[in-house]
Amino acid sequence: MASPAIPHFKNDEGVPTIGIGVKEFKCMGAAPPFDHPHVFLDMGDDDEIVCPYCSTLYKFDPGLKADETVPPGCLAELMPAG
Repeated sequence: MASPAIPHFKNDEGVPTIGIGVKEFKCMGAAPPFDHPHVFLDMGDDDEIVCPYCSTLYKFDPGLKADETVPPGCLAELMPAG
């Protein structure tokens, strides 16, 4: 069984900014069924990026692990396909 290699983040609380520990990820807006298309975002050399769908500002924080967010709880737990 394969696990998702790219973390997905959600913004159920509608906060303006989410701190994350990765620079490549997918934003899904809110948890299903209120999600938007799961868009791949890549910060490249920058330390922040805005989702074009929900306008959430994601800021890279090297002190966070890939599964940590500020505020907590923004990592989406996806169900495995199949």
